[in-house]
Amino acid sequence: MTIAEKLPPLPDWLADLLPHLPFDWPAVLDVDRTLILAIFVVVYAGMILGGLPRLMLDRAGVALLGAIAVIGLGEMTPAQAAAAIHLPTMLLLFSFMVISAQMRLGGFYSTITRFIVALRLSPLVLLAMVILIAGALSAVFSNDIVCLAMAPVLAEACLRRRLDPVPYLLALACASNIGSAATLIGNPQNMLIGEVLSLSFAGYLDIALLPVLLGLVALWALLAWPARHGVLLVDPEAAQLASMIRDVPRFDAWQTFKGLAVATALMLIFLLTDWPRDVAALVAAGVLLLSQKLHSSKVMGLVDWPLLILFMGLFVVNHALQDSGLTQHAMTWLGTQGLDLGDPATLFGTTLVLSNLVSNVPAVMLLLPAATDPWAGPMLALVSTLAGNLLIVGSIANIIVVDAARQCGIKIDWKQHARVGLPVTLVTLAITAAYLVWRPL
Repeated sequence: MTIAEKLPPLPDWLADLLPHLPFDWPAVLDVDRTLILAIFVVVYAGMILGGLPRLMLDRAGVALLGAIAVIGLGEMTPAQAAAAIHLPTMLLLFSFMVISAQMRLGGFYSTITRFIVALRLSPLVLLAMVILIAGALSAVFSNDIVCLAMAPVLAEACLRRRLDPVPYLLALACASNIGSAATLIGNPQNMLIGEVLSLSFAGYLDIALLPVLLGLVALWALLAWPARHGVLLVDPEAAQLASMIRDVPRFDAWQTFKGLAVATALMLIFLLTDWPRDVAALVAAGVLLLSQKLHSSKVMGLVDWPLLILFMGLFVVNHALQDSGLTQHAMTWLGTQGLDLGDPATLFGTTLVLSNLVSNVPAVMLLLPAATDPWAGPMLALVSTLAGNLLIVGSIANIIVVDAARQCGIKIDWKQHARVGLPVTLVTLAITAAYLVWRPL
Protein backbone atom coordinates (compact mmCIF):
# COMPACT_ATOMS: atom_id res chain seq x y z
CA MET A 1 0.00 0.00 0.00
CA THR A 2 1.40 3.42 -0.97
CA ILE A 3 1.28 6.48 1.28
CA ALA A 4 -1.56 7.96 -0.79
CA GLU A 5 -3.76 4.96 -0.01
CA LYS A 6 -3.17 5.45 3.72
CA LEU A 7 -4.21 9.12 3.80
CA PRO A 8 -7.73 10.63 3.86
CA PRO A 9 -9.13 12.25 0.69
CA LEU A 10 -8.60 15.94 -0.09
CA PRO A 11 -11.00 18.48 1.52
CA ASP A 12 -14.01 19.38 -0.63
CA TRP A 13 -12.92 23.02 -1.02
CA LEU A 14 -9.51 21.96 -2.37
CA ALA A 15 -10.98 19.32 -4.65
CA ASP A 16 -13.35 22.01 -6.08
CA LEU A 17 -10.48 24.48 -6.57
CA LEU A 18 -8.01 22.21 -8.35
CA PRO A 19 -9.90 21.89 -11.68
CA HIS A 20 -9.62 25.69 -12.12
CA LEU A 21 -5.83 25.72 -11.82
CA PRO A 22 -3.44 25.45 -14.82
CA PHE A 23 -1.30 22.43 -15.71
CA ASP A 24 -3.76 19.67 -14.80
CA TRP A 25 -3.10 20.09 -11.07
CA PRO A 26 -5.69 17.47 -10.01
CA ALA A 27 -3.51 14.86 -11.70
CA VAL A 28 -0.34 16.26 -10.19
CA LEU A 29 -1.29 16.99 -6.60
CA ASP A 30 -2.19 13.53 -5.40
CA VAL A 31 0.12 12.40 -2.64
CA ASP A 32 2.08 9.79 -4.59
CA ARG A 33 2.88 12.16 -7.42
CA THR A 34 3.73 14.93 -5.00
CA LEU A 35 6.21 12.69 -3.18
CA ILE A 36 7.82 11.57 -6.43
CA LEU A 37 8.01 15.16 -7.65
CA ALA A 38 9.60 16.26 -4.36
CA ILE A 39 12.20 13.49 -4.57
CA PHE A 40 12.94 14.39 -8.18
CA VAL A 41 13.35 18.10 -7.37
CA VAL A 42 15.70 17.37 -4.45
CA VAL A 43 17.79 14.95 -6.52
CA TYR A 44 18.18 17.34 -9.43
CA ALA A 45 18.90 20.22 -7.07
CA GLY A 46 21.75 18.02 -5.85
CA MET A 47 22.88 17.57 -9.45
CA ILE A 48 23.00 21.36 -9.88
CA LEU A 49 24.78 22.03 -6.58
CA GLY A 50 27.05 18.99 -6.70
CA GLY A 51 25.55 17.79 -3.40
CA LEU A 52 23.11 18.92 -0.73
CA PRO A 53 23.76 21.75 1.76
CA ARG A 54 25.13 20.70 5.16
CA LEU A 55 25.41 17.07 4.09
CA MET A 56 28.56 15.23 3.03
CA LEU A 57 27.03 14.05 -0.22
CA ASP A 58 28.22 14.23 -3.81
CA ARG A 59 26.00 13.76 -6.87
CA ALA A 60 26.24 9.97 -6.64
CA GLY A 61 25.17 10.04 -2.98
CA VAL A 62 22.21 12.29 -3.76
CA ALA A 63 21.05 10.02 -6.60
CA LEU A 64 21.39 6.95 -4.38
CA LEU A 65 19.37 8.53 -1.57
CA GLY A 66 16.74 9.55 -4.10
CA ALA A 67 16.38 5.94 -5.22
CA ILE A 68 16.24 4.78 -1.60
CA ALA A 69 13.49 7.33 -0.90
CA VAL A 70 11.43 6.09 -3.87
CA ILE A 71 11.67 2.53 -2.55
CA GLY A 72 11.36 3.38 1.13
CA LEU A 73 8.20 5.44 0.63
CA GLY A 74 6.58 2.56 -1.24
CA GLU A 75 6.47 4.27 -4.64
CA MET A 76 8.40 1.37 -6.17
CA THR A 77 9.25 -2.09 -4.92
CA PRO A 78 12.90 -3.18 -4.90
CA ALA A 79 12.13 -5.45 -7.85
CA GLN A 80 10.57 -2.57 -9.79
CA ALA A 81 13.55 -0.35 -8.99
CA ALA A 82 15.94 -3.03 -10.21
CA ALA A 83 13.90 -3.37 -13.41
CA ALA A 84 14.11 0.41 -13.93
CA ILE A 85 17.92 0.23 -14.18
CA HIS A 86 18.91 -0.21 -17.82
CA LEU A 87 21.25 -3.18 -17.47
CA PRO A 88 22.82 -3.06 -20.97
CA THR A 89 24.00 0.51 -20.32
CA MET A 90 25.43 -0.43 -16.92
CA LEU A 91 27.27 -3.45 -18.36
CA LEU A 92 28.72 -1.43 -21.23
CA LEU A 93 29.84 1.35 -18.91
CA PHE A 94 31.42 -1.06 -16.42
CA SER A 95 33.17 -3.02 -19.16
CA PHE A 96 34.81 0.03 -20.68
CA MET A 97 35.93 1.17 -17.24
CA VAL A 98 37.77 -2.15 -16.95
CA ILE A 99 39.29 -1.76 -20.42
CA SER A 100 40.42 1.80 -19.66
CA ALA A 101 41.86 0.65 -16.32
CA GLN A 102 43.88 -1.99 -18.17
CA MET A 103 45.36 0.67 -20.46
CA ARG A 104 46.16 2.94 -17.53
CA LEU A 105 47.83 0.21 -15.45
CA GLY A 106 49.83 -0.82 -18.50
CA GLY A 107 51.30 2.68 -18.63
CA PHE A 108 49.96 3.34 -22.13
CA TYR A 109 48.52 6.81 -21.54
CA SER A 110 51.54 8.14 -19.66
CA THR A 111 54.01 6.68 -22.17
CA ILE A 112 52.29 8.11 -25.23
CA THR A 113 52.03 11.51 -23.51
CA ARG A 114 55.75 11.57 -22.73
CA PHE A 115 56.53 10.43 -26.27
CA ILE A 116 54.67 13.22 -28.05
CA VAL A 117 55.99 15.93 -25.71
CA ALA A 118 59.55 14.63 -26.16
CA LEU A 119 59.31 15.06 -29.94
CA ARG A 120 61.18 18.10 -31.22
CA LEU A 121 58.04 19.88 -32.33
CA SER A 122 57.16 23.55 -32.27
CA PRO A 123 54.63 24.58 -29.61
CA LEU A 124 51.84 24.86 -32.20
CA VAL A 125 52.52 21.44 -33.70
CA LEU A 126 52.80 19.93 -30.22
CA LEU A 127 49.43 21.47 -29.35
CA ALA A 128 47.94 19.84 -32.44
CA MET A 129 49.42 16.48 -31.43
CA VAL A 130 47.96 16.72 -27.91
CA ILE A 131 44.53 17.54 -29.35
CA LEU A 132 44.72 14.74 -31.92
CA ILE A 133 45.86 12.06 -29.45
CA ALA A 134 43.43 13.09 -26.70
CA GLY A 135 40.52 13.22 -29.14
CA ALA A 136 41.33 9.87 -30.73
CA LEU A 137 41.85 8.06 -27.41
CA SER A 138 38.66 9.52 -25.93
CA ALA A 139 36.62 8.22 -28.86
CA VAL A 140 37.56 4.65 -27.93
CA PHE A 141 38.32 4.77 -24.21
CA SER A 142 36.64 6.72 -21.44
CA ASN A 143 37.46 10.43 -21.75
CA ASP A 144 37.59 10.76 -17.96
CA ILE A 145 40.24 8.03 -17.64
CA VAL A 146 42.24 9.54 -20.51
CA CYS A 147 42.33 12.89 -18.71
CA LEU A 148 43.07 11.31 -15.35
CA ALA A 149 46.08 9.43 -16.73
CA MET A 150 47.45 12.05 -19.12
CA ALA A 151 47.03 15.33 -17.20
CA PRO A 152 49.86 15.01 -14.60
CA VAL A 153 52.28 13.54 -17.14
CA LEU A 154 51.47 16.27 -19.65
CA ALA A 155 51.96 18.99 -17.03
CA GLU A 156 55.32 17.54 -15.96
CA ALA A 157 56.53 17.07 -19.53
CA CYS A 158 55.57 20.62 -20.53
CA LEU A 159 57.42 22.09 -17.56
CA ARG A 160 60.52 20.11 -18.41
CA ARG A 161 60.42 21.72 -21.84
CA ARG A 162 59.82 25.12 -20.20
CA LEU A 163 56.41 25.37 -21.86
CA ASP A 164 53.40 26.89 -20.14
CA PRO A 165 51.29 23.78 -19.41
CA VAL A 166 47.94 25.60 -19.13
CA PRO A 167 47.09 25.76 -22.87
CA TYR A 168 48.04 22.12 -23.26
CA LEU A 169 45.99 21.01 -20.25
CA LEU A 170 42.98 22.96 -21.52
CA ALA A 171 43.53 21.36 -24.92
CA LEU A 172 43.53 17.94 -23.25
CA ALA A 173 40.22 18.60 -21.43
CA CYS A 174 38.43 20.13 -24.41
CA ALA A 175 39.77 17.63 -26.95
CA SER A 176 38.77 14.69 -24.78
CA ASN A 177 35.21 16.02 -24.61
CA ILE A 178 35.03 16.74 -28.33
CA GLY A 179 36.67 13.44 -29.34
CA SER A 180 34.41 11.40 -27.07
CA ALA A 181 31.40 12.68 -29.03
CA ALA A 182 32.56 10.74 -32.11
CA THR A 183 31.36 7.32 -30.92
CA LEU A 184 28.70 5.69 -28.77
CA ILE A 185 31.37 4.46 -26.34
CA GLY A 186 33.36 7.67 -25.86
CA ASN A 187 31.54 8.84 -22.73
CA PRO A 188 28.80 7.69 -20.33
CA GLN A 189 25.97 9.75 -21.81
CA ASN A 190 26.65 8.48 -25.32
CA MET A 191 26.65 4.89 -24.04
CA LEU A 192 23.28 5.56 -22.40
CA ILE A 193 21.80 7.13 -25.53
CA GLY A 194 23.13 4.40 -27.80
CA GLU A 195 21.85 1.55 -25.64
CA VAL A 196 18.44 2.97 -24.70
CA LEU A 197 17.64 4.14 -28.24
CA SER A 198 19.35 1.15 -29.92
CA LEU A 199 21.41 3.37 -32.22
CA SER A 200 23.70 1.84 -34.83
CA PHE A 201 27.36 2.18 -33.89
CA ALA A 202 28.50 2.62 -37.49
CA GLY A 203 25.52 4.85 -38.31
CA TYR A 204 26.25 7.22 -35.44
CA LEU A 205 29.98 7.30 -36.28
CA ASP A 206 29.11 8.28 -39.83
CA ILE A 207 27.01 11.17 -38.52
CA ALA A 208 29.34 12.40 -35.78
CA LEU A 209 32.80 12.03 -37.30
CA LEU A 210 32.86 15.16 -39.48
CA PRO A 211 31.59 17.68 -36.88
CA VAL A 212 33.97 16.17 -34.30
CA LEU A 213 36.97 16.48 -36.63
CA LEU A 214 36.02 20.06 -37.50
CA GLY A 215 35.57 20.75 -33.79
CA LEU A 216 39.09 19.51 -33.01
CA VAL A 217 40.50 21.76 -35.75
CA ALA A 218 38.54 24.71 -34.33
CA LEU A 219 39.91 23.94 -30.85
CA TRP A 220 43.47 24.06 -32.17
CA ALA A 221 42.80 27.36 -33.95
CA LEU A 222 41.33 28.93 -30.80
CA LEU A 223 44.26 27.80 -28.64
CA ALA A 224 47.06 28.35 -31.16
CA TRP A 225 47.59 32.05 -30.51
CA PRO A 226 48.05 31.81 -26.69
CA ALA A 227 50.26 28.75 -27.14
CA ARG A 228 52.75 30.80 -29.16
CA HIS A 229 53.80 32.48 -25.92
CA GLY A 230 54.58 29.30 -24.08
CA VAL A 231 58.19 29.65 -22.88
CA LEU A 232 58.58 29.96 -19.12
CA LEU A 233 60.91 32.52 -17.63
CA VAL A 234 61.74 30.46 -14.53
CA ASP A 235 62.74 26.82 -14.42
CA PRO A 236 60.48 24.60 -12.29
CA GLU A 237 61.88 23.14 -9.11
CA ALA A 238 63.12 19.55 -9.24
CA ALA A 239 61.02 18.62 -6.20
CA GLN A 240 57.87 19.90 -7.92
CA LEU A 241 58.59 17.83 -11.02
CA ALA A 242 59.24 14.69 -8.98
CA SER A 243 55.99 15.07 -7.04
CA MET A 244 53.95 15.22 -10.23
CA ILE A 245 54.73 11.75 -11.49
CA ARG A 246 55.16 9.65 -8.37
CA ASP A 247 51.97 7.63 -9.05
CA VAL A 248 52.44 7.11 -12.77
CA PRO A 249 52.63 3.38 -13.66
CA ARG A 250 55.56 2.08 -15.65
CA PHE A 251 55.08 1.03 -19.25
CA ASP A 252 54.23 -2.65 -19.69
CA ALA A 253 54.37 -3.62 -23.37
CA TRP A 254 52.39 -6.86 -22.96
CA GLN A 255 49.56 -5.34 -20.91
CA THR A 256 49.34 -2.41 -23.32
CA PHE A 257 49.29 -4.72 -26.35
CA LYS A 258 46.63 -6.87 -24.68
CA GLY A 259 44.42 -3.85 -24.00
CA LEU A 260 44.87 -2.40 -27.49
CA ALA A 261 44.16 -5.77 -29.13
CA VAL A 262 40.93 -6.19 -27.16
CA ALA A 263 39.85 -2.60 -27.87
CA THR A 264 40.55 -3.02 -31.60
CA ALA A 265 38.62 -6.28 -31.70
CA LEU A 266 35.68 -4.59 -29.97
CA MET A 267 35.64 -1.72 -32.46
CA LEU A 268 35.53 -4.20 -35.34
CA ILE A 269 32.73 -6.15 -33.65
CA PHE A 270 30.72 -2.96 -33.13
CA LEU A 271 31.24 -1.85 -36.73
CA LEU A 272 30.83 -5.15 -38.56
CA THR A 273 28.49 -7.34 -36.50
CA ASP A 274 25.15 -7.13 -34.71
CA TRP A 275 26.49 -8.73 -31.52
CA PRO A 276 25.00 -6.72 -28.61
CA ARG A 277 27.56 -4.13 -27.54
CA ASP A 278 27.07 -4.74 -23.83
CA VAL A 279 27.66 -8.48 -24.18
CA ALA A 280 30.72 -8.06 -26.42
CA ALA A 281 32.24 -5.47 -24.06
CA LEU A 282 31.56 -7.64 -21.00
CA VAL A 283 33.33 -10.59 -22.63
CA ALA A 284 36.25 -8.29 -23.50
CA ALA A 285 36.48 -7.10 -19.89
CA GLY A 286 36.49 -10.73 -18.74
CA VAL A 287 39.38 -11.53 -21.09
CA LEU A 288 41.41 -8.65 -19.65
CA LEU A 289 40.75 -9.76 -16.08
CA LEU A 290 42.45 -13.08 -16.93
CA SER A 291 45.92 -11.87 -16.07
CA GLN A 292 48.96 -13.34 -14.34
CA LYS A 293 50.40 -9.92 -13.55
CA LEU A 294 47.63 -7.35 -12.96
CA HIS A 295 45.61 -8.29 -9.90
CA SER A 296 41.87 -7.89 -10.38
CA SER A 297 41.71 -5.71 -7.26
CA LYS A 298 43.93 -3.12 -8.96
CA VAL A 299 41.71 -3.08 -12.02
CA MET A 300 38.53 -2.91 -9.94
CA GLY A 301 40.08 -0.12 -7.89
CA LEU A 302 40.10 2.07 -11.00
CA VAL A 303 36.44 1.40 -11.84
CA ASP A 304 34.39 4.54 -11.24
CA TRP A 305 31.90 3.02 -8.83
CA PRO A 306 30.34 6.38 -7.84
CA LEU A 307 29.45 7.01 -11.49
CA LEU A 308 27.78 3.58 -11.70
CA ILE A 309 25.81 4.39 -8.55
CA LEU A 310 24.85 7.77 -10.01
CA PHE A 311 23.46 6.03 -13.09
CA MET A 312 21.48 3.50 -11.05
CA GLY A 313 20.01 6.12 -8.75
CA LEU A 314 18.97 8.39 -11.62
CA PHE A 315 17.45 5.47 -13.51
CA VAL A 316 15.16 4.74 -10.54
CA VAL A 317 14.20 8.37 -9.84
CA ASN A 318 13.53 9.22 -13.49
CA HIS A 319 11.58 6.01 -14.05
CA ALA A 320 9.40 6.78 -11.03
CA LEU A 321 8.72 10.25 -12.42
CA GLN A 322 7.87 8.85 -15.85
CA ASP A 323 5.58 6.14 -14.44
CA SER A 324 3.71 8.76 -12.41
CA GLY A 325 2.71 10.52 -15.63
CA LEU A 326 4.39 13.75 -14.57
CA THR A 327 6.94 13.61 -17.38
CA GLN A 328 4.20 13.41 -20.00
CA HIS A 329 2.20 16.14 -18.24
CA ALA A 330 5.27 18.39 -18.27
CA MET A 331 6.02 17.76 -21.94
CA THR A 332 2.38 18.41 -22.88
CA TRP A 333 2.32 21.64 -20.88
CA LEU A 334 5.63 22.82 -22.37
CA GLY A 335 4.18 22.14 -25.81
CA THR A 336 1.21 24.40 -25.07
CA GLN A 337 3.69 27.12 -24.06
CA GLY A 338 5.49 26.87 -27.39
CA LEU A 339 8.40 24.79 -26.08
CA ASP A 340 8.07 21.55 -28.04
CA LEU A 341 10.97 19.19 -27.30
CA GLY A 342 10.09 17.36 -30.50
CA ASP A 343 11.41 20.38 -32.40
CA PRO A 344 15.14 20.08 -33.26
CA ALA A 345 16.01 23.67 -32.33
CA THR A 346 14.20 23.39 -28.99
CA LEU A 347 15.86 20.10 -28.08
CA PHE A 348 19.24 21.51 -29.15
CA GLY A 349 18.92 24.56 -26.88
CA THR A 350 17.38 22.65 -23.98
CA THR A 351 20.18 20.08 -24.05
CA LEU A 352 22.81 22.84 -24.03
CA VAL A 353 21.27 24.58 -21.02
CA LEU A 354 20.49 21.46 -18.98
CA SER A 355 23.91 19.91 -19.61
CA ASN A 356 25.56 22.88 -17.94
CA LEU A 357 22.92 23.18 -15.25
CA VAL A 358 22.72 19.61 -13.95
CA SER A 359 25.66 17.98 -15.85
CA ASN A 360 25.32 16.00 -19.07
CA VAL A 361 24.39 12.54 -17.73
CA PRO A 362 21.40 13.75 -15.62
CA ALA A 363 20.36 16.05 -18.49
CA VAL A 364 20.36 13.20 -20.99
CA MET A 365 18.34 10.96 -18.65
CA LEU A 366 15.80 13.75 -18.25
CA LEU A 367 15.51 14.40 -22.00
CA LEU A 368 15.54 10.81 -23.27
CA PRO A 369 11.72 10.48 -23.18
CA ALA A 370 11.59 13.32 -25.74
CA ALA A 371 14.07 11.60 -28.08
CA THR A 372 11.47 9.81 -30.17
CA ASP A 373 12.55 10.87 -33.67
CA PRO A 374 15.51 9.35 -35.57
CA TRP A 375 17.47 12.62 -35.41
CA ALA A 376 16.97 13.12 -31.68
CA GLY A 377 19.47 10.50 -30.43
CA PRO A 378 22.51 11.71 -32.43
CA MET A 379 21.68 15.35 -31.66
CA LEU A 380 21.33 14.61 -27.95
CA ALA A 381 24.68 12.79 -27.92
CA LEU A 382 26.58 15.49 -29.81
CA VAL A 383 25.13 18.53 -28.05
CA SER A 384 25.26 17.14 -24.49
CA THR A 385 28.91 16.19 -24.96
CA LEU A 386 30.11 19.36 -26.69
CA ALA A 387 28.24 21.52 -24.16
CA GLY A 388 30.49 20.08 -21.47
CA ASN A 389 33.33 22.39 -22.50
CA LEU A 390 31.45 25.56 -21.54
CA LEU A 391 32.17 25.52 -17.79
CA ILE A 392 34.57 23.59 -15.57
CA VAL A 393 31.63 21.85 -13.88
CA GLY A 394 30.08 20.96 -17.25
CA SER A 395 32.22 17.85 -17.60
CA ILE A 396 33.98 15.46 -15.24
CA ALA A 397 36.95 15.55 -17.63
CA ASN A 398 37.32 19.30 -17.02
CA ILE A 399 37.23 18.83 -13.26
CA ILE A 400 39.82 16.04 -13.45
CA VAL A 401 42.26 18.17 -15.47
CA VAL A 402 41.85 21.24 -13.26
CA ASP A 403 42.31 19.15 -10.11
CA ALA A 404 45.38 17.40 -11.56
CA ALA A 405 46.85 20.79 -12.46
CA ARG A 406 46.26 22.06 -8.93
CA GLN A 407 48.05 19.05 -7.44
CA CYS A 408 50.99 19.89 -9.72
CA GLY A 409 51.09 23.48 -8.48
CA ILE A 410 49.43 24.85 -11.63
CA LYS A 411 46.36 27.04 -11.21
CA ILE A 412 43.52 26.95 -13.74
CA ASP A 413 40.60 29.03 -12.47
CA TRP A 414 37.14 29.38 -13.95
CA LYS A 415 38.09 32.56 -15.82
CA GLN A 416 41.03 30.88 -17.56
CA HIS A 417 38.84 27.95 -18.49
CA ALA A 418 35.96 30.15 -19.65
CA ARG A 419 38.25 32.13 -21.97
CA VAL A 420 38.81 28.88 -23.83
CA GLY A 421 35.67 26.89 -22.99
CA LEU A 422 33.15 29.54 -24.03
CA PRO A 423 34.42 30.11 -27.59
CA VAL A 424 35.18 26.41 -28.06
CA THR A 425 31.64 25.47 -27.04
CA LEU A 426 30.01 28.14 -29.20
CA VAL A 427 32.11 27.31 -32.26
CA THR A 428 31.76 23.51 -31.99
CA LEU A 429 28.00 23.76 -31.41
CA ALA A 430 27.69 26.16 -34.33
CA ILE A 431 29.57 23.66 -36.51
CA THR A 432 27.28 20.87 -35.30
CA ALA A 433 24.11 22.92 -35.86
CA ALA A 434 25.20 23.89 -39.38
CA TYR A 435 26.13 20.29 -40.13
CA LEU A 436 22.79 18.93 -38.92
CA VAL A 437 20.94 21.50 -41.02
CA TRP A 438 23.06 20.61 -44.03
CA ARG A 439 22.62 16.89 -43.42
CA PRO A 440 19.17 16.19 -41.97
CA LEU A 441 19.13 12.93 -40.02
